[in-house]
Amino acid sequence: MRITPLALLFPVILAVTPARADLHITRDHGGYVEEYKAKYQRVRERKERVIIDGICNSACTLVFGIVPINKICVTPKASIGFHQAYYDKAFTFGIKVTSRDGTSDLMSYYPDTVKDWIRRNGGLTPEMKKIRNGEDLWKIVDPCPEEF
Repeated sequence: MRITPLALLFPVILAVTPARADLHITRDHGGYVEEYKAKYQRVRERKERVIIDGICNSACTLVFGIVPINKICVTPKASIGFHQAYYDKAFTFGIKVTSRDGTSDLMSYYPDTVKDWIRRNGGLTPEMKKIRNGEDLWKIVDPCPEEF
């Protein structure tokens, strides 16, 4: 049997590769709620960590209700944005039409800490309401350890 240099390197690669991947959120402006529910359910099942290191808006915020909060952290660059759910503009002739049922569904996923922040800030509206890194955000989720 012939051993190539690549074959010798393979065990080293396996040894330094983490068993689980982390999901780094850096620029996520949201999208279809059902897609995010499925994505975060997979993250939850794999017991992955989520590092919010930038923008997490709209449907991205479902992470707080699906992934265990002790598996999520935020860096100093984190920014979280909430708004009412709305129908796909492809079906409303390009007009943003809010969905009462969709908004209720979103709220049902959020933990009490998120719901409390939303209530203290006037509830969900069609306009984006943001939490930047700092005390308000740390009441919801812990800052990431220094290594991030």
